[in-house]
Formats: sequence, structure tokens, C-alpha cells
Amino acid sequence: MIRLLHFADLHLGVENYGRMDPQTGLFSRLTDFLRSLDQIVDHALEQEMDLVIFAGDAYKSRDPSPTYQREFAQRIRRLSVAGVPTVLVVGNHDTPSALGRANAVEIFATLEVENVVVAKRPATHRLETRNGPIQVVTLPWVVRSTLLAREEYKNLSLEEVNALIQEKVENIIAEEIEGLDPAVPTVLAAHGSVFGATYGSERSVMLGQEVILPRSMVTNPAFDYVALGHIHKHQVLCEKPPVVYAGSIGRIDFGEEKEDKGFVVAEVGKGRATYEFVKLAARPFVTVKVEAGGDDPTAEVLAAIDEHDITEAVVRVIIHIPPDKEPLLRENEIRRRLADAFHVAAVIRDVERKTRLRLGTDQAVEEMTPRQMLERYLQVKQTSPERAKVLLEYADRIIETINH
Repeated sequence: MIRLLHFADLHLGVENYGRMDPQTGLFSRLTDFLRSLDQIVDHALEQEMDLVIFAGDAYKSRDPSPTYQREFAQRIRRLSVAGVPTVLVVGNHDTPSALGRANAVEIFATLEVENVVVAKRPATHRLETRNGPIQVVTLPWVVRSTLLAREEYKNLSLEEVNALIQEKVENIIAEEIEGLDPAVPTVLAAHGSVFGATYGSERSVMLGQEVILPRSMVTNPAFDYVALGHIHKHQVLCEKPPVVYAGSIGRIDFGEEKEDKGFVVAEVGKGRATYEFVKLAARPFVTVKVEAGGDDPTAEVLAAIDEHDITEAVVRVIIHIPPDKEPLLRENEIRRRLADAFHVAAVIRDVERKTRLRLGTDQAVEEMTPRQMLERYLQVKQTSPERAKVLLEYADRIIETINH
């Protein structure tokens, strides 16, 4: 059995909810993610992993700073020097914005760093490990613009383009499967969205705006294990073969507050595989919600804070409070009670308003139909009559479809 470590979505460059460290000159959130990456590399070396697969998105930006590149390269070098084969799949955050430009991790291929494979296109890589050979079929992020640039496809709808790309990707993977050695264990390493996966807070696009990989493709019995990246929430889509999203290695924002962060260790043989999710000590995010309607709302907030472990956490406090009690809040005391937090993201006063929100009419929002709300909104925004008419026509179609 070949033991591999699978992780993804590092996103070096996330610099929210932190501060600059005057001693190192690095942003504290960068240190958070590097600490998690160090835990992963340490585990790979201490447990003598045969293979490491990084399933994409090394950086937050496709143009990372030299500092981010240096820090990432130092960790990958440790694996390289130790003789651990490492596959780096190019993710959407690593992909250049224009054809001909280098991707964010291409420098490892350019310098021919020993034991490091940069997967920037679909291909099959046969790797020799200390416990025998393994085949890794790689599928980096699918770039739709490459196809859209072709003259014969320029008039296709988004749905037609996605369907065409999906078909082409399936054909490419089918060709790779045909060329596999049936006696050697095989892993598919891909960065993308698989149909049926559950998104976390990283979802910034609606379904249909990116190519969705069919489940039938990744569950092909030719694969003994499928290592996925792109979706930050760790999840298992299938057991035979195991189709696994490792998830991101650190929390990006409060939308990932309750998600465990970590990596996957798998043992892969021909026709069988087992896996285990290993949790990382990622920076905790804590939301304190409190109903403060008593005579001393500050005391109620302080009591709610004491019910949570905020030590070295990124914390936000959401206070639901009646308007007549709001002047009694002593925010300085609240912030002093949060002194043990790593970072206070916000102290939010959610004041209960007795009057209904109105859009400049005598009719309350709750009493308006969706179309009436949109119509009034466009009036408030001073949208031109011509554009408002078009938008309302589209709204009517949507409403009609929903009602139908």
C-alpha cells in the first residue's frame, strides 16, 4: 500500500482579521496559514509519506508577492530534499489571467525542482515511491476562456459552453484512463467542483458560472482514490472509490467558523483505499450572539462573552438590543473583556426597530409583492425608465417561472 498525504486550498495572502508582526514583518494571518502548512509538512516527513498531493490554490492571488512565494517554496523544498514526490495541481487562484503567462507555481517546473511535479494540464504521471509505483492523473482548473476565444464557439450560450467543456474534459480523462497500467494503483488529483458537493463560504459564483465535473467521471473504477481541491469544506462524495475534498487548511472568514480544517492521509493499493481526515490546529473563529434587553445590557453581553472560549480567536459580538436600551451599552467594558482574543472583528449593535422599513412609500415592505419592491427600488435608485422596463420584464419571467 502506498501512503499519501492530500491537502488543498492553502490561499497564502489572505490578510483579513489580523495585524502586522513587527518582529517578522509578516502579516499575522500569513503566519496562521504557514503554521498549518508546517504541520502538514512535518506530518508527511515524520510519518514517512510516500507521496504528497496538493490539489490546488497555493495563493489567494494569481500574482503572489515574492514573500508568499518564498514561504511556500521553503516548505515544498523540505519535501523535495527528503525525497518525497510532490504533485502540485494548478488551481483557479493559481491560473494566470491571460494565455502565455506563467501560473503561480510554475517556477518549480521551470527550475526542475527534484521530486516536484507541476500539473498545469490534464496528464498522467507515473511516480516511483519508496513503496512502489503509482499513477496520478491530474486535472487542473478548467479555464473556460480558452474555449470561448475560439471563433466557432463565440455565439454559444453559457450553458452550451459549459456542456461542451464538460464533454471535452470527460473525453480527455477517458483517454488518460485508456493509457493506464491496470496493475498500478491510480489516483485522480483534480481542482474543481464536482456535482453534488456542498460549498462552504468560499462560494463566490452561482451554479452555472463554472464548469461542474460529473460524478460519473470522478467515480470511475479506474481510480483507487480521488484527491480534490477547490471547495473549502472537507467532505467525502463517494466511498468506492473514495472521492474526497480535503478542504482548506485554515479558516478564511466567519462562514467557515464551524468547519474543521485539516488534510487527508490515505493508503492506496490497486482496487482498494482507506483514508483518514487529520484535523489541524487552525485559528478559531468565534461568534458571540446575545439578547441584551435587560436593565443592564452590558452585563448581559459580558456574561455571554464569558460563556465562550475566545483565547487567541478571531471574535465578533452581535448584540440584539431594543432602541431604548442601546444608550446603556458600555462598549469600552465589552472590548476590555475581549482582551484575550487574537482579533476583534466587530462589535455589532443589532437594534430592534419598531417602525417597519419603507421604501419611501406608505406601504410597508412586508406588504409589498416582490415585483412592487423591485419597482420601488429602481425608482429610488433613479434607474432610467428604459432600463427599469427591461429589468422588470426579466423579473416577470422569473416570477412566472417560480409560480409555475
